[in-house]
Amino acid sequence: MASSLKVVLRRKINKDGTYPLAIRITKDRKSSFIHLGYSLKESEWDTDLQRVKKSHPNSVRLNNMILKKKSEASDTLIEMDTNQSGASSKAIQKQIKPQKGHSFFAQANVYIENMQKQGKYNQSNADMPRIKHFREFLNGGDISFKEITVSLLNSFKAYLKSSRMAGKKGEKKAISERTIVNHMIVIRTIYNQAIASKIADQKDYPFGKGKISIRLPESIKIGLTAQEVTQLETVELTDPYLNHARNLWLYSFYFAGMRISDVLLSKWKDFQNERLFYAMGKNQKTGSLKVPEKAKRILEQYRNDQAKNDLIFPELKVLERLDSKYEIQRKTSYATKRLDKALQEVGRIIELSKRLTMHIARHTFGNLSGDKISIQMLQKLYRHSSITTTIGYQANFIHKDTDDALDSVIAF
Repeated sequence: MASSLKVVLRRKINKDGTYPLAIRITKDRKSSFIHLGYSLKESEWDTDLQRVKKSHPNSVRLNNMILKKKSEASDTLIEMDTNQSGASSKAIQKQIKPQKGHSFFAQANVYIENMQKQGKYNQSNADMPRIKHFREFLNGGDISFKEITVSLLNSFKAYLKSSRMAGKKGEKKAISERTIVNHMIVIRTIYNQAIASKIADQKDYPFGKGKISIRLPESIKIGLTAQEVTQLETVELTDPYLNHARNLWLYSFYFAGMRISDVLLSKWKDFQNERLFYAMGKNQKTGSLKVPEKAKRILEQYRNDQAKNDLIFPELKVLERLDSKYEIQRKTSYATKRLDKALQEVGRIIELSKRLTMHIARHTFGNLSGDKISIQMLQKLYRHSSITTTIGYQANFIHKDTDDALDSVIAF
């Protein structure tokens, strides 16, 4: 008996009231199903025409996908009926069904798992919501890499621009251009992973010249002035935690804007012969810095604290060991949020108009160094791998030439 196939809604209802969309294969009155990764309401499906009704917002794309999948399944079905007349519906289903792990979200899971295995908590934690937003755009369904086209990604960008996300205080705010770019970057990264694994084809790649081009928008970096730093140094703080947050900010600033991840990993043994020796966690660039007297006064406040793993500051002392990069990043992320909240309170106390965060300590060093220090020396202080990075970063804080140029025209 010849086999037949039909696109149907399965009768197993989902919690949201939708039904899974599937290809039904029938042979010898026995049926097997290949799920297409999408679910619809009964009112959105035309049973006779086997099509998504126009009332569905993504009807055109879904119908194109159904035609493609149905055509591919039909070709395989005819071939198997011709060569294997005794094949069961289950055998036909197995032949037609795509290999596990070949869809976008299957590869997204692999990507996140790899990030976590590599200890990259910050990256995996940031990319998981971006992947979730792409799935929401697809109404909860999966998608093949071939279906991720320039048109689809432009629609996703428009979807993001029209969306609003919860801000830090729970209010809804528009998604920034940088956030949209970050969504494109993670999709591109997963697509590249699939190409490297021979799961996706380079000829279908939707990124690059004449396609989806990714350019990071420039961000504005503003640091504190010398007067504002002095205010921060001298303000009387009776709350121990506010004082601790202020100490960490100043410690970072005194050591050329040391990153918070390196601040919290500072150990007593790193200080030798009046110098601080450490390798920056981001790129493992090594070096040493003179210990300023102001930094020494901060260190003395922690000299008698409980010792654990030779750490100076308490945030990572909750960890039994320091051999899990993932756990270190996770705890550092939590600690940074708490410290930033405390620093904002300190900013209110000194009536600071700028938003005070741990990362602003790095911008402040850049702002105050301005054009006083050579680019080569700043590269060494910042531990940048490339001097181009230093030039780009410091351009945010060097204004003398542009100010003089402006004055030369308008000062009359």
